Amino acid sequence: MEFILQPWPWYVSGVLISLVLFLFFYFGESFGVSSNLETLCTMAGAGKVSDYFKSDWKQRKWALIFLVGLIIGGYIGSTYLASSSAINLNPKTVDTLANLGFKNAGTSYVPDEIFSIEAMLTLKGFTILLIAGFLIGFGTRYADGCTSGHAITGLSSFQLPSLIAVIGFFIGGLCMIWLIFPLIFG
Repeated sequence: MEFILQPWPWYVSGVLISLVLFLFFYFGESFGVSSNLETLCTMAGAGKVSDYFKSDWKQRKWALIFLVGLIIGGYIGSTYLASSSAINLNPKTVDTLANLGFKNAGTSYVPDEIFSIEAMLTLKGFTILLIAGFLIGFGTRYADGCTSGHAITGLSSFQLPSLIAVIGFFIGGLCMIWLIFPLIFG
């Protein structure tokens, strides 16, 4: 159990991700999660509102099973396999986040100042999550895929659009953390 409970080195987790990706390629599918939202909207009847959602969702049943597996695996991992050790975060990062008002920096993966029910019910918290959700949804659609789809599937199959998208993801993340994040929480 000790091996399962500790963080895995890149050469173990990387090989496992490659194995999963190889299986996707072998069966003619692509790895990614964002297209599942489109499939769920199609199942819910969004095709009555927009022609974009008029497709046969049954062809993507495998992706929905994959999504359910991700949710179950995430639950098992966070509930039963989470180590009780503190998060190994750089002390400078903890200090910077504490100066921005994040009290649980370095002790929790999810900051209460953004993701607690109390924070979500404030105008600032609701607005942040609404704008962030819109930008993620728009960006995923505009880039024709999510970060996992582009970074794992696209780069491993040498697709130039995926390389451009991943570079854009990194630039956007850096701008957010260094420019916008301090304006919102500073």
